[in-house]
Amino acid sequence: MSTWLRQHWQTLSLTLKRLARNPLATLLNVTVIGVALALPLGGYMLLQNLGSVAHQVTTGNPQASLFLARDANKDDISALEARLKQIPGVRAPRFISRDEALEGLRQSENLSDVIAALRTNPLPDAFVFETDAGAAEVERLEAQLRSLPKVAHVQLDSTWVKRLESLLALGRMTVLILATLLACGLVAVTFNTIRLQIVTQKDEIEVSKLIGATDSFIRRPFFHLGLIQGGLGGVAALAIVYLCMQVLNHSIRQLAQLYGSDFKLNFFGLPDCLALLAFAAVLGWLGAYMSVSRHLSGIEPR
Repeated sequence: MSTWLRQHWQTLSLTLKRLARNPLATLLNVTVIGVALALPLGGYMLLQNLGSVAHQVTTGNPQASLFLARDANKDDISALEARLKQIPGVRAPRFISRDEALEGLRQSENLSDVIAALRTNPLPDAFVFETDAGAAEVERLEAQLRSLPKVAHVQLDSTWVKRLESLLALGRMTVLILATLLACGLVAVTFNTIRLQIVTQKDEIEVSKLIGATDSFIRRPFFHLGLIQGGLGGVAALAIVYLCMQVLNHSIRQLAQLYGSDFKLNFFGLPDCLALLAFAAVLGWLGAYMSVSRHLSGIEPR
């Protein structure tokens, strides 16, 4: 066992020295792999952050808003409030008058100038309440609320959340397809790199076979080369995505402040980073394995 580990350590050291002797070629290969991995990785990071926002919204009981017609009077409002309290799934309905809603907007720092320029109050009276209706009952509840007298519009938080979840599912499928295609590209890049290495070291391989080197001994450096290039490509991908995230967060922070939010993109945790590095290294090894299996068998000592 110690002999096997020592041989692998020696091969790893020689492979690193060989990469260091050709820094430009190594940098270009690593950059190509990093960019290929960064595209689906960046998409996955965006979807992960949007998914966390949707999860926060759906945690607990979603809210709903019931906007009344402009001609609704006090009797209509009282009757509607009594009806709401009798509907299953509606909890603690609270009436908000149009004057109260306008005053709340006027106190907002970012909207005070806009509200001051208004000549009339464009806001309707509304009821705001929580709903504990399940996902299957939301559509039935929305239809029932729309049928109530003097109701102009019904807005349920769960409606846009369902749309967001559908878009996220579509995004995940798109990222998966893109990741699969680019993973194949990564394997192809490693395959071609190892092929060039085999052609370059053809004479050295023939001499090694003449003195009795086994196939596993000859293959080992190329497998290490594939693993190292894949792993370095994973590091490059993480660095690219992190830098892009920092640039985007600068603009997102300014936009979020306009809406009174502290939303920002969060980077991957350590387990996700390690998983990516392992995945990239395995893809590099796979490309090396395919290339060695294809080209090394044709080299025999003359």
